[in-house]
Amino acid sequence: MAETAQKETLGFQTEVKKLLKLMIHSLYSNKEIFLRELVSNAADASDKLRFKALSDNSLYEGDGELRVRLSVDKDAGTLTISDNGIGMNRDQVIENLGTIAKSGTSEFFEKLSGDEAKDSQLIGQFGVGFYSAFIVADKVTVRSRAAGDDASNGVQWESHGEGEFDVEQIEKAERGTDIILHLREDESEFLNDWQLKTVVSKYSDHISIPVEMWTAPTEETEDADGNKVAGEPGKWESVNKATALWNRDKSDISDDEYKEFYKHISHDFADPLLWSHNKVEGKTEYTSLLYIPAKAPFDMWNRDQSHGLKLFVQRVFIMDDAEQFMPTYLRFVKGLLDSNDLPLNVSREILQDNKITQAMRQGCTKRVLSMLDKLASKDAEKYQSFWNEFGGVLKEGPAEDFSNKEKIGKLLRFASTNGDSSIQNVSLDDYIGRMKEGQEKIYYVTADSYEAAKNSPHLEIFRKKGIEVLLMSDRIDEWLMSHLTEYSEKQFQSIARGALDLGDLEDEESKKAQEAAEKEVEGVLERVKTALGDKVTDVKFTHRLTDSPACIVAEEHGMTTQMAKLMEAAGQPVPEVKYLFELNPEHKLVKLLSDMQDEEQFGQWAEVLFDQAALSEKGSLKDPASFVQKLNTLLMDLVK
Repeated sequence: MAETAQKETLGFQTEVKKLLKLMIHSLYSNKEIFLRELVSNAADASDKLRFKALSDNSLYEGDGELRVRLSVDKDAGTLTISDNGIGMNRDQVIENLGTIAKSGTSEFFEKLSGDEAKDSQLIGQFGVGFYSAFIVADKVTVRSRAAGDDASNGVQWESHGEGEFDVEQIEKAERGTDIILHLREDESEFLNDWQLKTVVSKYSDHISIPVEMWTAPTEETEDADGNKVAGEPGKWESVNKATALWNRDKSDISDDEYKEFYKHISHDFADPLLWSHNKVEGKTEYTSLLYIPAKAPFDMWNRDQSHGLKLFVQRVFIMDDAEQFMPTYLRFVKGLLDSNDLPLNVSREILQDNKITQAMRQGCTKRVLSMLDKLASKDAEKYQSFWNEFGGVLKEGPAEDFSNKEKIGKLLRFASTNGDSSIQNVSLDDYIGRMKEGQEKIYYVTADSYEAAKNSPHLEIFRKKGIEVLLMSDRIDEWLMSHLTEYSEKQFQSIARGALDLGDLEDEESKKAQEAAEKEVEGVLERVKTALGDKVTDVKFTHRLTDSPACIVAEEHGMTTQMAKLMEAAGQPVPEVKYLFELNPEHKLVKLLSDMQDEEQFGQWAEVLFDQAALSEKGSLKDPASFVQKLNTLLMDLVK
């Protein structure tokens, strides 16, 4: 009988309560995945012990045969999953089993709809691990002891999966963790050995740790010829292959095995979108197995969240989330690396700046970009689904990875004036293929939203001449374009920045008409400049407009309104930025302004036109009340 002490009742983190309630209902149709999750966790615990024992062999406590065991007690109605891995102490049990330490939790719950089918997919993206036990159990008991601790320092955790859990100290002779599931009455199928073996074979065959089940002893019998057949003693037997999947030949691995292995390392419920299994030989020898998920995780936009690949050295697990092997803009990639060249006692310091590490990182990056390029060329629809999930993260690439800028550029997708949809499905190669004769640049405009970009006054001359413009409305687009200055030897040109030069796309007849229009309102530029004073850097005529009277434009190398907003949102100080004010000499309002003799009224009109242009470009004004007041005054003057 185990001695107990220091019993304590604690409450679940609020998010855990919500998740448990939701999961029990939403995942019930696929309830057998609980076994995959618990066996996977047990295998991870064994991997972690194997790594720690490299520097402290005493952690094995004389038992170096790592395994996971499943056992049933039909009378008690329990299924137990045991491992002799790293184990947990009291604090680790409370931390790991009482909270969900994952960013994006609140956003996760906001997205839940109440539709069980849809919510089931979302839960899969979130990852539930241990809590899946409550899909089939109305009570779960966890008994654990950390490797190297005294037998008296065992800990027992117990809960009905509702609001609370109990924690108490126990005596536990063996290191590792036992998870005892007190199954619901209608879940007796998981007390059946054959059913358990089927589930393990389906979900956990690839795990390199043996998953064992007890085979009962057999008595001595006679065969058909009357010969005696000796009985067999009872024994624990492995029910999975227990070989590292990535070390097997690709031709021997089925797609289903690859998919299940992905779910094991990612704790995702959905199948991956695609994967690549590769053995590299030469100066650096390693095996990589890289997966692209089908859905984005909830913490994807947190660049500081741990990400990376599982690292193995000579098939020994070294660490989770080895970020040194995958750039941040590819943080959605899951998978593993197994190196023959790194030392077994590898540390994070060694990984920081190491030629082997750099070679492996470059190799993995090129492999992922190549996978995506192949997908884009072979299956546009499937690639579009990838882009809808991860495109925003991939846009971080050109700023982070200069050497692969052209390859990343080929993978980018944008909305454009070629269609009438906000879907980002236009590649830069598509755009270049449709460029007008004489067009030298790739034109784009950035804005807060697709609607704002689509209706930007800067587009007017481009629509008139039938020149395609990329419409960029993601927050990161301004940052992207400050680093992606050219693609396929074509320069990018923001249509809201600097002087607009359409080069060979401008005909002589148009130029003569423009010169005549400017002459007709001669003198208006100086008067407007005087009226606006230091609100602008300069006032010029423009022919980029056809329907609007004026616009504001950033200097060629100045800060655009979108970049200012980006810095502001990031909490960075934004200097006071002044813009060029451009007037359309062919517009009736500008002609009216030119003929106006009352300088006070002229000044009010100039300010209203400037505020209108700023509102169209920025989406907001610093002093909207003043703008409304000036506009109302002018309207009153018009109706007198």
